[in-house]
Amino acid sequence: MLTVYLLRHGETFWNADGNRYCGATDIGLTDKGIQQAHGAARLLKDISFDAIYSSPLQRAFRTAQIASGKPESVVIDERLIEAGFGDWEGKTRDEFIAEKPELWDNWCLAPDHNRAGGTGETALEIVTRVDDFFREIRQKHVSGTILVVAHNAVNRFYMSWKLGMPLKNYRKLVQDNSTITLFTLDNEDEFSLLKLNCR
Repeated sequence: MLTVYLLRHGETFWNADGNRYCGATDIGLTDKGIQQAHGAARLLKDISFDAIYSSPLQRAFRTAQIASGKPESVVIDERLIEAGFGDWEGKTRDEFIAEKPELWDNWCLAPDHNRAGGTGETALEIVTRVDDFFREIRQKHVSGTILVVAHNAVNRFYMSWKLGMPLKNYRKLVQDNSTITLFTLDNEDEFSLLKLNCR
C-alpha cells in the first residue's frame, strides 16, 4: 500500500491578482505563498517520506523544497505540470469568458474532449499523464509514503478520475494553496481518499 501526501503549491502572484489562471506559465510564489509552504512543513515535520516529487514549475518545486524540509531530495517530474489552459493563462475567469464565452461553456460541459482556452489540454490528456505518473510511482514504491507537490487542476482531475466522478465535476473537489490531501493506492491501483484540503 502506497500512502501519498498530495499538496497544491502556495499562493502565486497571479493567484493573488484576481486569481488569474496560471496554467503551464511559470509564476513564482508570493511571500504569503512561501509562508503557506512553511505551514505545510510544520504539519509534515514528523512524517518520513521515502521520496518527494514535484512539478517542474517553480511554484510547486519551491513549495516541495520548503514543505519537505529536504530541498536536495525533490525529484521533478514533467507529468505533474499544471494543466495547459491555452489562451486563458494570465487572465481571470471573468476576462476570458467575456472574450469567448463558448469556450468556457464547452469546457464546463465536457472538459474530457474540449481544449482549455481553445488551445490548451483536454481533461483526458491531463488525467492520462498524471495517472501514468502515479502508476509508475506505485510500481517503484510498492509500499511506503511519498510527498507529491503539484497544482489545483491536475490534482483535482486525477482525484475525480480515481473516484469515478465525471471529469466536468472536478471543481467540486476543493484544494486551497498549500493544503494537504492524503490518499492511498493499493496493489491494484485502487484509490482511497483519506483526507482532503487539510491545513
